[in-house]
Amino acid sequence: MTDSAAIAAGTGAEPGAGAGTNAGLGDGTNAVRAGLPEPVKHEPTLPGPVFAAHFHLPGDPTGPYTYGRDDNPTWTLLEQAIGELEAPVGSAGAATGEGSGGEAGAGVETLVFASGMAAISAVLFSQLRAGDAVVLPDDGYQALPLVKEQLTAYGIEVRTAPTGNDAQLDVLDGAKLLWIETPSNPGLDVCDVRRLADAAHARGALVAVDNTLATPLGQRPLELGADFSVASGTKMLTGHGDILLGYVACRDAELSASVRGWRKIVGAIPGPMEAWLAHRSLATLQLRAERQNANALAVAEALRGRGEVTGLRYPGLPDDPSHKIASQQMRRFGCVVSFTLPSRERADRFLYALRLVDDATSFGGVRSTAERRGRWGGDAVAEGFIRLSAGSEDPADLVADVLRALDESAG
Repeated sequence: MTDSAAIAAGTGAEPGAGAGTNAGLGDGTNAVRAGLPEPVKHEPTLPGPVFAAHFHLPGDPTGPYTYGRDDNPTWTLLEQAIGELEAPVGSAGAATGEGSGGEAGAGVETLVFASGMAAISAVLFSQLRAGDAVVLPDDGYQALPLVKEQLTAYGIEVRTAPTGNDAQLDVLDGAKLLWIETPSNPGLDVCDVRRLADAAHARGALVAVDNTLATPLGQRPLELGADFSVASGTKMLTGHGDILLGYVACRDAELSASVRGWRKIVGAIPGPMEAWLAHRSLATLQLRAERQNANALAVAEALRGRGEVTGLRYPGLPDDPSHKIASQQMRRFGCVVSFTLPSRERADRFLYALRLVDDATSFGGVRSTAERRGRWGGDAVAEGFIRLSAGSEDPADLVADVLRALDESAG
């Protein structure tokens, strides 16, 4: 049996529709098993990537696979896997307890994209028309101001407000779509997703949540009332810093169809190798998340005692301004810590002195990274602002490296 035939026969599901059977299981078990087809004798557990621009298609174009821009068997398994992890607890077929889903992914359709920005763009530009209004965070991902410019050029009104204190509520009236990013990147503010979603729906607005920093193991936006859960799979979801990927998860068939149509028109699709690597990486998501979250907390706690560090943020710290609401809606607080050093020069010296932390953009990888965000010019942060992403190194080694670099950079 070919790989694509095994996928179609083994899952018994349409592309992107979750079809797992991990009822009542924990996050680690679900991550390891997510999206796997039913076993087929002499076939691999996770079929290899299917490289195909076209498929045999005699007669009428029926069946799931017709052309490589529309669907691919390798995407199918990855989309099912992500749908299982994003599935709300308590939804039809979903499990209770720690695990991610009963008929895991039931009712959740996931669409994968070439990048996180492709996924973000697909939701915004498939749902908004000239004359509509959208609410964006003004402290979100660095590319959002560019998105704002394009939306405005298309005749869409763009309103912005900070993530913290649920400030987006104040500009919500009359909006078609509310875009939430929580925790925000890079400032790590957190908003009450359920409160905002309820308010938006009462006003007739759709709700999308950028779940990149949290991952489905940190929070489930669909469970909290969002219409869309959107993320960059480039970051912690895949965790190795070697692929670009994005996805949109949704429970409404009509909304999902409109996003799928946008993907078809724009062609912002992932390669089968990237999709396969992403699915392979999901198996270690829970292991990576546990270690990286613990490391982030250890680094944050170590930084609390440093006089030169100001503006320290990590939602997992009990005294963080966002801790209360984060602890109510998040199960894990993420791998990113942010803080500010006294000057640009001090921050640059600190980054240069690090030995176990790479000076690189992005976050969520197994190797720790940090950068001075002001170098890009797109974030409203101080010149000495540092975003540090904790990797999977031994906690004591990572903390020691950060503290040593702080000492060396002081001179």
